[in-house]
Amino acid sequence: MASVPFSTNFFSPLHACFQTKTTQKSSPSPLWPSMAFSVPSAKLSIGSSKSAFFRSGFFLQSSNFPGIFVKSRFSGVYARAATDKTLYDFTVKDIDGKETPLSKFKGKVLLIVNVASKCGLTTGNYSELSHLYEKYKTQGFEILAFPCNQFGGQEPGSNPEIKQFACTRFKAEFPIFDKVDVNGPNTAPVYQFLKSSAGGFLGDVIKWNFEKFLVDKNGKVVERYAPTTSPFQIEKDIQKLLAA
Repeated sequence: MASVPFSTNFFSPLHACFQTKTTQKSSPSPLWPSMAFSVPSAKLSIGSSKSAFFRSGFFLQSSNFPGIFVKSRFSGVYARAATDKTLYDFTVKDIDGKETPLSKFKGKVLLIVNVASKCGLTTGNYSELSHLYEKYKTQGFEILAFPCNQFGGQEPGSNPEIKQFACTRFKAEFPIFDKVDVNGPNTAPVYQFLKSSAGGFLGDVIKWNFEKFLVDKNGKVVERYAPTTSPFQIEKDIQKLLAA
């Protein structure tokens, strides 16, 4: 079978973040500010290939893979996979261990983020997420934060410690859930859904802390953002979905 004619270079963020509080003596200064690399920008269509959300890069429909639409920019390639499920089909545990059906968020615009407390991206993301939540929470917007320790061991604390960190240091008022795996054999079902709805064409792994999924009022994933995409860069997309 002929291959799809495009090139791929995968973003490897293994050194993109650093622990803000570390006992290692080999790294005297933060790595993040001096990092220089290109980040693939990937966005998914809302409803069709003619969506206004395809604002950059190029659109490709593969004759070898009917029904698969590919958006590529900076050689980063993602695909949109069809699924009949919605986010409302899942129940998760919150940070206090209480079972929480995600159907309670039906009719709201959701931003779902895998968070970490000791990442170079932590301060900027938590601060901006809290700002967006305060600004739009009365308009039907929610942020769902899922702690994950799979990237550099940068979310090592217990659930109570994670909760105290987010709520005390950043005044986070949005829901925070139980620590989960987002990749590998123990991937949480909700993240299996997110990745199948907006997975990578050649692999749907979450790349690093603070990767983001934007979900519409019907519980469908409509956008996926790289870890280095700041919450403020997503604000216009949030506004469009809230107005829809």
